[in-house]
Amino acid sequence: MAKLLTFTTNTTSSSCLQHPKFTHLSNNRCIKPSSSQSLLNSRSGFSRVYCSIKEKENVAENERIASIVTGLRVDELGEKLGFENLNWPPWKNVPMRYKLIGTTSLAFVICNMDKVNLSIAIIPMSHQFGWSSSVAGLVQSSFFWGYALSQLPGGWLSKIFGGREILQFGVLVWSLATALVPLVAGFMPGLVFSRILVGIGEGVSPSAATDLIARLIPLEERSRAVSFVFGGLSVGSVLGLLLAPPLIESFGWESVFYMFGMFGIVWFLGFQFVAEDQPLTSSASLSRSQLSPGKKSWETSMEEFGGSLNVPWKSFFQSKAVWAMIYAHFCGSWGHYCCLSWLPTYFSEELNLNLTEAAWVSVLPPLASVVVTSFASQFADNLISNGVETTVVRKICQTIAFLSPAACMILSSVDLGLPPWEVVTILTGGLALSSFALSGLYCTHQDISPEYASILLGITNTVGAVPGIVGVALTGYLLDLTHSWSMSLFAPSIFFYLTGTIVWLAFASSKPQSFKKID
Repeated sequence: MAKLLTFTTNTTSSSCLQHPKFTHLSNNRCIKPSSSQSLLNSRSGFSRVYCSIKEKENVAENERIASIVTGLRVDELGEKLGFENLNWPPWKNVPMRYKLIGTTSLAFVICNMDKVNLSIAIIPMSHQFGWSSSVAGLVQSSFFWGYALSQLPGGWLSKIFGGREILQFGVLVWSLATALVPLVAGFMPGLVFSRILVGIGEGVSPSAATDLIARLIPLEERSRAVSFVFGGLSVGSVLGLLLAPPLIESFGWESVFYMFGMFGIVWFLGFQFVAEDQPLTSSASLSRSQLSPGKKSWETSMEEFGGSLNVPWKSFFQSKAVWAMIYAHFCGSWGHYCCLSWLPTYFSEELNLNLTEAAWVSVLPPLASVVVTSFASQFADNLISNGVETTVVRKICQTIAFLSPAACMILSSVDLGLPPWEVVTILTGGLALSSFALSGLYCTHQDISPEYASILLGITNTVGAVPGIVGVALTGYLLDLTHSWSMSLFAPSIFFYLTGTIVWLAFASSKPQSFKKID
């Protein structure tokens, strides 16, 4: 227990605490401890004066004594009450950027849960409503109409208002629209509209996340941040494909949409508490060495980073690197969206698996992607940290992301008499390796322009959403026409993977570009 010190004056002592409040004392008069009663009875113009007895006593000790209240320090009070180790809320001491990255990744988990739920539910829904493959393809592709339409607005709004605000809006919209699906499923225009709303909500999220990463994360952490956030999509696919079949079998296909929609609403409500102590934006630079607290503060927002409404559109489309990103995004999305939408049906019909088995098998590619994503991000960041040029790293990663699934699809589409489990293994390996794109294409937007990263992703993702509209519907049409999965699903994807690799290697670049100066 700290003691309560009281003092009286002494004109002979020469050691006195030097403090501005004591400069009015003259004749080298100093204060030394005396009895408590003598000071309490004294009213000499000031209430307390603290002085060191020893000449070399540390100033910090005097400050500690100054914190005494009626003989008991506040920190001692906390210890006596058992609160000394209390750390609430749990995220209190987590760095700001990690809070945002973590909650954004969780939002992306829910995002893909709401995206893949229809790929499982479409099977019992088609049986109930008598839909052909073409109609089922139309229903699934309607999501991408809204997804494509919201890309550029999402990027532009994220730049102005900050990715945090736009992400909240997106999650709330797509969650409410997901819960609406069972209510309008029997009315085709209503069903299509609800899926368009889901697409709009999810469409603004990639640009919002890219804006957050570009603002908060230095270059040498960027691959891991992008992989962690967008890797939530793979986790969401796994959870969605695992949870959907038992829910459908136990409670009907409607339960999937109600429950998954509720997850997003809960996230939205919980994020309000997490975001209370988070800044709207930050001033993260291109590399950690440039991050200096004295240069910019966490409170710096729209004035320096996102306040300008002047977007150099002409400069974007004069850049070969931007065009390489656009085409690469289109090619990668063709294979990804078509497989995401049609693989459960392919496994069910082509490999003669029931609904639960098809869903479990469909889990394997995104589950393997989680592992590959962790390795790829570390691989890319280590290369950059060791001095390898960023452009070279991005080209290596994206080439792996394109050629691996192309090779595996070629093996799967050729009639080699392989048993089903070998086909599943091959496709799983190829699609998992396509996750190298998170350390390739998806980092390039931030690399070339942190300021316009969200808008650049909005541009490439708009074009990248076209395969979701055209490719998913075209796959269903070609399947009705040819009755061949090789021709309808694999052949177009292989073509775009190969041509995308050529364009990426020829024109891609991660060198920072000052688009404002070009204009």
